[in-house]
Amino acid sequence: MFYKTQKKLAVLISALATTCLLIVPGCGSDSSSDTTETLSTTTMALATTTTVAPTTTTVTPEPVEKPLIVVTTNILGDVVSKAVGELFDVETIMPPGADPHVFQASAKQVDRMMKADLLVVNGANFEEGLLDVIEGAESDGVKVFEAMNSVDPLEDHDDHDDHDDHAGHDHSGVDPHFFTDPLQMVEVVEALVDFMIANVSGIDADQLRASGDSYVQQLQDLHDEIQEMFEAVPVDKRVLVTNHEVFNYFAEQYDFEIVGTVIPSLSTTDSASAKQLTELMEVIESHHVPAIFADVASSDRLAAMIAEEIGDIGVVNLYSESLGEAGSGASTYLDMLRTNYERIATALAAEGHDHDHDH
Repeated sequence: MFYKTQKKLAVLISALATTCLLIVPGCGSDSSSDTTETLSTTTMALATTTTVAPTTTTVTPEPVEKPLIVVTTNILGDVVSKAVGELFDVETIMPPGADPHVFQASAKQVDRMMKADLLVVNGANFEEGLLDVIEGAESDGVKVFEAMNSVDPLEDHDDHDDHDDHAGHDHSGVDPHFFTDPLQMVEVVEALVDFMIANVSGIDADQLRASGDSYVQQLQDLHDEIQEMFEAVPVDKRVLVTNHEVFNYFAEQYDFEIVGTVIPSLSTTDSASAKQLTELMEVIESHHVPAIFADVASSDRLAAMIAEEIGDIGVVNLYSESLGEAGSGASTYLDMLRTNYERIATALAAEGHDHDHDH
């Protein structure tokens, strides 16, 4: 660039000199001296104006490193991301569609869990394949926030009287599926904000609380929307048969009765006996249940078999334990609940049993 400037300058000076000679061919020595002086002045001015300016170096500020929150389930991952705003880096371990009961973390994911400033887990044995990793991270000093410690838990069996005495975070006999009730999630978000303010240094507490409050309002608005949605479902039709025991908190909040489950367990890793399946079919027929509500993240083979055996009954897939992919209508927690409960309301409020399989 500088070479081109010099070349242009030389051509310009030459042109000026030639012009001067053409204009004053008969000049005497004095005039010649004046011309030379003028030319010299012009040259210096040009040289001054074409001096390359010093290079200005823009220093890019170092990115501010935010505290890292690692979250086990994608449901909680979405909730935490929305609740904390831009104050934290949030990483989620389980991808959309993962079954939390059987999911195994990669070595890289385990490393991220161990390096987190805060690890957020569902708890109550929901992440069955990650229990050792969670325990190891906590033993290494990673702060762990367990959502189940913030909710009003529902018990599952009659042999749970001593569950509070279990060491660690066992929660034996406690139903971990609190997230089917948005008001239970309100309790979790508020407790999470308090926990972070108390345990993570250097954060803007006011900004975090404002962000959390904004998301809590969205959860409360969704609760109102769901209540209105189910006004179209008569009380005697508010019965559910589900793939496994996942909607107890939902049923408690919105006055539903779960009359049977294909897999009578809190975990998809269990199975049902032939006797249990026979009894379930009798329950479905006696309650005139119009649909079996299965789970997108786990197999609905048994549900489909029962529906085929009974006839005149649909299988409706819900996003009960995992978010869906983008475009599924369940890629966020709020959308997941809205989609699920719209499907339930539609299936139960419909006249007759003309429900197609919803895959």
